[in-house]
Amino acid sequence: MTSNHTGASRQAVLDYAGEHYGTEPEYLWRRYPNYAVLRHSENRKWFAVLMDVKGENLGLEGAGKVDLMDVKCDPLMIGSLLTQPGILPAYHMKKGSWITVLLDGTVSCELMQFLLDMSYDGTLGKK
Repeated sequence: MTSNHTGASRQAVLDYAGEHYGTEPEYLWRRYPNYAVLRHSENRKWFAVLMDVKGENLGLEGAGKVDLMDVKCDPLMIGSLLTQPGILPAYHMKKGSWITVLLDGTVSCELMQFLLDMSYDGTLGKK
C-alpha cells in the first residue's frame, strides 16, 4: 500500500478532530507513547483510538509498523466497509461495532472524516 497526498494520515485525523470537535489527543499509556485516544469532553467516551502496530498483527505483509485508527461504526455498515481497501476488523476494540482504518494513505480523507463523524455521533450518548 502506498501513501498519497489525498489519503488519510494520523495528522489529518488529529487536525480534523481538533477543528471539528475541539478535541486534543490524550496519550494514556507510557508503554505506548504513540497510542492516543480522542474522547468527548462531555461524557469522556472514546470516539477514536490512534495506534501504530506491526502490520503482521493486522494480517498485512511486512513487519513494519502502520498507523491506524479504531472508530465506532454502525454495525449495519461494517460488512460493506470491510470490502474497502484500508478498512479492517477492529484491532483492539469490539469487532461488532468498531473498525480499524489504516492511516497510510490507502483510505481517503473524505472517508476517514465520514467514519470519524459517525464514531463521534455514535458515542455522544443521550442528551
